[in-house]
Amino acid sequence: MADSKERLFSDFTAPTRQEWRDKIEVDLKGADYQKKMVWRTNEGFSMEPFYRKEDVENLALVNALPGEFPYVRGNKAADNEWYVRQDIKCECPKAANEKALDILNKGVDSLGFVIPADQLSAEYIKTLLEGIYVECVELNFKTCQRHSVELAKLLVAYFEEKGCDKAKIAGSICFDPIEKILCSGKDRSGLIAQAKEMVEVLKDFPLFRAVAVNAYKLTDAGAYSYQDLGYALAWCNEYLAAMVEAGVAPEVAAQNIKFNLGINGVYFMEIAKIRAARMLWAQIVSQYTVDKESAKMHICAVTTTYNQTLFDSYVNLLRSQTEAMSAALGGVESMVVVPFDTPYETPTDFAERIARNQQLLLKEECHFGRIVDVAGGSYFLETLTKALAEQAWKLFLDVEEKGGFLKEVMAGNIQNTINETNATRHGNAGKRKEFLLGTNQFPNFTEKSEGKEPATGCCCCGEQGEGLPALKPTRLASDFEALRLTTEKAAKVPVAFMLTIGNLAMRQARAQFSCNFLAAAGYKVIDNLGFPTVEEGVDKALEAGADIVVLCSSDDEYAEYAIPAFKYLNGRALYVVAGAPACTDDLKAAGIENFIHVRSNQLETLKEYNAKLGI
Repeated sequence: MADSKERLFSDFTAPTRQEWRDKIEVDLKGADYQKKMVWRTNEGFSMEPFYRKEDVENLALVNALPGEFPYVRGNKAADNEWYVRQDIKCECPKAANEKALDILNKGVDSLGFVIPADQLSAEYIKTLLEGIYVECVELNFKTCQRHSVELAKLLVAYFEEKGCDKAKIAGSICFDPIEKILCSGKDRSGLIAQAKEMVEVLKDFPLFRAVAVNAYKLTDAGAYSYQDLGYALAWCNEYLAAMVEAGVAPEVAAQNIKFNLGINGVYFMEIAKIRAARMLWAQIVSQYTVDKESAKMHICAVTTTYNQTLFDSYVNLLRSQTEAMSAALGGVESMVVVPFDTPYETPTDFAERIARNQQLLLKEECHFGRIVDVAGGSYFLETLTKALAEQAWKLFLDVEEKGGFLKEVMAGNIQNTINETNATRHGNAGKRKEFLLGTNQFPNFTEKSEGKEPATGCCCCGEQGEGLPALKPTRLASDFEALRLTTEKAAKVPVAFMLTIGNLAMRQARAQFSCNFLAAAGYKVIDNLGFPTVEEGVDKALEAGADIVVLCSSDDEYAEYAIPAFKYLNGRALYVVAGAPACTDDLKAAGIENFIHVRSNQLETLKEYNAKLGI
């Protein structure tokens, strides 16, 4: 069999890179290769449509093995298991305990408790953890940063009273003063000194992390993947350096940090981000200690709210599922899938159940937990990992050269940079350069909000405090949602009528485009098969109560149809031409003002139409 295989392969000559390129260009039929085939990422580098073995032969990371330094292929060699985590906001310890016990029987093996600081007490912790086998699940806690040390001491006392095996207690306390500065603009830098005490209190619990880096806040504020990663590394290095300077052994300090990384919807990029994160963190830790075990990065992945939507909200399930897949294939230790209804309400039991099951589906039915580093050896993903690592490392070094992450945060530079990125992405969404299915692309024409309103979110996010800027985590869909809600609440929902005429293929394409374009504002759209004359089309539009009449035809035929239709309509409805024909200047000279096409700023155009319609 081996001989026959060798003979088979010897019959074929391996195509060269140029031969592949030539074949692609033939198939493109004259289209520009760079524009059509090369992916230009937001991170500032370009990815080719195909890669070959020689592209990765000189990459050192390809020779790494799972479970070995620099951990690009994961911390473990045997499997890819992760904790399925669900967070609980503890308004009442007994109710939170009951919920925890319930979801532990439904597939969850990691709990996150958000505890009010004014209720902290030994009795509270006892009630909260009653009946939970703390050695068998991962436990994570968050409270006011000023009370994190108190919380740590209460937990240690509880574990000791129960006689727990300290080596089996896994979890974390979300002690992250810098997050508070980023999210609220309140100076909490003085609390960083408490990191040493946090580590000392929890020193006998090797699997319990004392310090957190909540980088998912950057993702939820619109950061690009390289910003997520570069800033997270600088953020963590700030804590690591502070602890080492305070006298904590570097290997102990490194192992006490937990990364809570956000995962956005760029599927392959996020797989590469997690792999690159472990590799770069190992590089940073190796500058403090030769202990390679302590260079392992402990990651909890959190799917993002940034691309979630209020309208067509079940699409959020598709978004968070691909994000969860990225996280699982990237090899995280635990994961939180944000429920699909988070943008407009406190998640229901149903939404939380679905969020849990999204992870269980990947683990139990897709077997994502069994195979280590599926991405390993992929020419494309290995190259993407390297490219992203280089860009993130460049950002990390830039922050360090300017004095470190804390200094940049206190100067407002990190917040301003992320907010500028967010503003850019909102602008791109408005121009449909960044698509949101169901929002600015293929909206549900007939959907109503049914009383749904955007959730206000965290009470501190986006606030100004003590003169420092804060992150502004406005979801990407928020501008379109505000527009659509305004339209829905109007005295009359505008009707947009497609006056289709002329070339069959072009009028249908233009009508479909225009329906999608205008329905994003919540307008009622009426498509048509075609009219023999513009006069008949206008009459039908007015009979249908049209507020907007959209002429849909071919560029060549607009010279014939556009002006007569405009004159016959005579201002009885808003007149729009679908496209950007060569005769546009002539049409404008005749008084036609409104055009929609692929280069239009969809959001601003729709706002303008609402204003003209008195909405």
